[in-house]
Amino acid sequence: MLLKNILLMILVIWGISGCATKEYTKQESLFIVFKTPTFRHADLGFMYANADEMKVEIYSNGQAVMALEIGKEKICMPLLECLDKKSFNKSVLSEYYPVDILRHIFRGEEIFSGLHRVKTRNGFTQNIVKADKYNINYTVLNKQIVFRDTINDILIKVKRLK
Repeated sequence: MLLKNILLMILVIWGISGCATKEYTKQESLFIVFKTPTFRHADLGFMYANADEMKVEIYSNGQAVMALEIGKEKICMPLLECLDKKSFNKSVLSEYYPVDILRHIFRGEEIFSGLHRVKTRNGFTQNIVKADKYNINYTVLNKQIVFRDTINDILIKVKRLK
């Protein structure tokens, strides 16, 4: 009987901890434009982040219209099941992008391991071209991030409001 109670307690604790919300250490309000051939959203939103994960939400009329949960291994969206990062890039962005590109963009970090990075007074730019695969102009300046790929018709803009 004692063993049964201990196992039941462990099961309950495990179940509760599995449903616990993730702990994010940083929260920012943003204006986000997320345009790809499959998704087009632009409005105010929030980014919640910790060292390993982030959640980006875009709101319209007080309702979350898009949410991205970017984890260590997967990216989840309400309209898609969770996909590994390579599959997400292939479905939503471009199969030729590095797997962590979306995380780097939302954090305002270098992409493609800093390839063609030019430091500016308040940030940096990167122009990365690979014939017929991508033509990327990426700028991080002050509180604004702009990622544009003209070949794949992708635009991601993030403006921090604070």
